[in-house]
Amino acid sequence: MDWISGKKRDLKTESELVVQLLTSKLGRHLISAAVCLDQAVVKIERRSVLDFFQVLKLDAELCFNFLVDITCVDWLDKRDSRFEIVYHLLSLVHGYRLCVKVDLFESDLRIDSLTGLWPGADFMEREVWDMFGVEFNNHPDLRRILMYDEFVGHPLRKDYPLQKKQPRIKLRAPEGENTSRLMRRPELDKISEAEAGGPAAKAHKVDETAGTITTGRRSQELSDDLHSQTVILNIGPSHPATHGTVRIVAELSGEKVVDADVEVGYLHRGFEKMCENVDYNQVIPYTDRLNYVSPVINNVGWCLTVEKLLGVEVPKRCQYIRVLLSEISRICDHLTCLGASAMELGAFSVMLYMMEAREYLYDLLEEMTGARITVSFARVGGIMADLTPGFGENMQAAFAKVRRQLADCDRLLTRNRIFIDRMCDIGTITLEEAVEYSLSGPLGRASGLNYDVRKAFPYSSYDDFDFEVPLGSKGDNYDRFLVRFQEMEQSMRICEQAIENLPAGPIALSDPHIVLCPKDKVYSSIEGMISHFELIIRGVEPPAGDVYLPVEGGNGELGFYTVSDGSGRPYRVHVRAPAFIHMGVFAKMITGHSLADIVPTFGMQNMIGGECDR
Repeated sequence: MDWISGKKRDLKTESELVVQLLTSKLGRHLISAAVCLDQAVVKIERRSVLDFFQVLKLDAELCFNFLVDITCVDWLDKRDSRFEIVYHLLSLVHGYRLCVKVDLFESDLRIDSLTGLWPGADFMEREVWDMFGVEFNNHPDLRRILMYDEFVGHPLRKDYPLQKKQPRIKLRAPEGENTSRLMRRPELDKISEAEAGGPAAKAHKVDETAGTITTGRRSQELSDDLHSQTVILNIGPSHPATHGTVRIVAELSGEKVVDADVEVGYLHRGFEKMCENVDYNQVIPYTDRLNYVSPVINNVGWCLTVEKLLGVEVPKRCQYIRVLLSEISRICDHLTCLGASAMELGAFSVMLYMMEAREYLYDLLEEMTGARITVSFARVGGIMADLTPGFGENMQAAFAKVRRQLADCDRLLTRNRIFIDRMCDIGTITLEEAVEYSLSGPLGRASGLNYDVRKAFPYSSYDDFDFEVPLGSKGDNYDRFLVRFQEMEQSMRICEQAIENLPAGPIALSDPHIVLCPKDKVYSSIEGMISHFELIIRGVEPPAGDVYLPVEGGNGELGFYTVSDGSGRPYRVHVRAPAFIHMGVFAKMITGHSLADIVPTFGMQNMIGGECDR
């Protein structure tokens, strides 16, 4: 990945090159191709989907091998083709980004699944079906993922009322109905009948010499003339290690996990639907509650997306302060992940040390924002306030304490024989698998994927800072632990550089159509009062268009895909939530390991319910 330089890039020129390549190689599939807001955007016909994406992935000059996201836009009465499927891709070989769109008519909401090309498309396509009702041909397991099974309708359609009440659901599903893929398998019900020599015995072949009983799905080990069946075990959502937000249906052979089904959505609160019914600045408090452990990063990501739509860039001082608080939030995120995971393995002292370190950083955030968790600090066009007097000195003092705590935790864990045995070679994901499942952030980098949005696509002046991107080699739980541990030191390095080189100047734009006037002008001039009134009533009004903008969240690439229709409210908002994407590979990570390995593997996922479920 030689294209990653850490320097700001000419995205418009790169996108123009992508359009030229696509036109020359795949012009027969293209309905349109253009560069919009520095991103290459093409539209293709539905029947071309599989052929088009196969060439995109395998052609050496294109090599769009990383499926970033899949979502949908409901245009309702605005277009003849009501629905539009939107794909975002990244070439990890060349560094190009691409947006692909496909129109669908309401009379035929079917499109080919990409799970054969990217297994990570599984969760993405299930979400689109759940929220919009689009069916994906040949998808291996198309069912609801964020809403419960009995939910009626598809809530992100524009004609689904915001205040609609759902019918009261059944407390117990009828026999044979269950949301879990594993518990719907008919062969499990037939095994006992087969053992008794009943009618179902014809569906099973008993090989006495090999000592196995073969069902329609897998062979189960026998011990001499006695054999055992696998057991289905529910782990969560009411389980301390799953934090009340995930249900893991594990199929066990003894202590070994032979298959698993992961259910998310227990914390779904309709983030995207809410965002489409408020103005752009009112979305900011909702972003706090995505990843509530590192909220500033969410604030900044959203504001950068709206600013991209507006075609503006905030002052340099504002960019540095955004970076500063984002990196403090990132450290808090990693401390929470590692501390909780250590506690779940019995290292209770480490959790206390890391939570104490996090308190030092929360004090800094409270000093700047007035809050510790849901900070709502960024604004479209700027930030809420400048640095407080003495913030730099307070930060250096806090970092000194954090480093002492981390040194103690390093001695307690990093070379601890018990900890190493519990973490090494568990949940291993290879580099190729990380790409196939769209992993980013610490999970991807633990597998050796050298991709960090701050380096690959620098935003908010990240190209001004000198820092390293820690990488793993094996892609197991221990590598994921080490990557997060080392990233905290790199974040502190960035913060120290930001304070040392902090530019002078304003912290927000001066455009009254984007940023509220200072209160003294509102109270003392008619112009200030009118500007304040108009911005509050109408909101920020970006021109019509759409954009996808990623930032590096605590868990990986956090992207906001936003569609503007020219009004003061976003027409469509979609979050590329790394925690959600990463849960798509969790079943693979735990299969083949023991029941006890589920807890540390889930801990290293750092699944934040608000981000995953939205």
